Parts: sequence; C-alpha cells; structure tokens
Amino acid sequence: MTCAFRRALAALATIGVLLLTATACSDDSPVEQTPAAASAPGTASERPPASASASPSASRSTPMDIRVTIDGRPVDATLNDSPAARDLASLFPLTLDLEDFHGTERIADPPRKLTTEGAPEPAAAKVGDIAYFAPWGNLAIFYENGPSASSDLLILGHIDADADQLAGADRITIEAAS
Repeated sequence: MTCAFRRALAALATIGVLLLTATACSDDSPVEQTPAAASAPGTASERPPASASASPSASRSTPMDIRVTIDGRPVDATLNDSPAARDLASLFPLTLDLEDFHGTERIADPPRKLTTEGAPEPAAAKVGDIAYFAPWGNLAIFYENGPSASSDLLILGHIDADADQLAGADRITIEAAS
C-alpha cells in the first residue's frame, strides 16, 4: 500500500470512530438492544415507538400550572410547553368575556394573535381543552369534544372543570400560578 492510501484509510477510520461515538452519546440514539431482540424481524423493538403526538395529551408533556377563574370560581388548569402556549402565558394576567360557538366551545379574542411556530401535532379537542384557532386568532374552551384534528387548531392546555361549568362560562381569568 502506498503511504497516501494508508493515511486516507487511517483518516476514514478516525472519522468512523468519531461518528460512532457521537451517535452513541446523542439523546436520539436507539436504545441498546439484546441480540435476540435486534435479530428477530418484526419485533416491537424494530418498530418505531408510538408517537406521543398521537394522543391529545401529548402536547401536555411539560405542563405549566396556571390559575384559572371561571365566573369567579377557581379551577385547576395547565398549559403545555408549545410556543403558542408560552406566547399566551406572556399575555397574563388575562380576563376575557366568552361567547358560545357552535354548541361546542366558548370563545374569546386575546389582545393579539399568538405565534404558530413549532405548533404541536394536530389533535382533536376534548372537553376542557384550551385551544387556539389560528385563522381567526381566537381562544376556545371546549365543553364538548371538538371536530377532528386540524392543523388550524392548536391545543394549548387543559382546564379541569366539568362540561356544564365550561358550557355556561361567561368570563375567564387566566394568570400564571405563583
């Protein structure tokens, strides 16, 4: 072998070792598998893990507790860690008058539109969800399960209140929890 070829081969080997080391140290590297699991085709270990975004609560993976008062009555609530939810939190304290929309949700307009950058995967709204309808720029509090998932509807969080309380809500105040 020529000297230049040996140097090139050594450089490639070094790069390969560095790439393997970087992959092994990264957070998104695959979990170490046992030889049996790695060699058995069609096993669960070969299938990608179920996406957390498939569940409506997935966007609530890192919740932020908030204080919500509905018609003067406090209720527990959380916001997820999406950019839109953080943008909403930047407007707190926020008091909004609510109106009914389609017998499904109570809606109100925040003082400005929220960011939709880095929006979570679309999910159908469920009773108690706080959502942002991007085309109109309004907030929605669902007291009935919403329509099918849409990229226009961003789930921002959840209010732990029963459907009847949410359905009759006239005014909501949202604040950062202390």
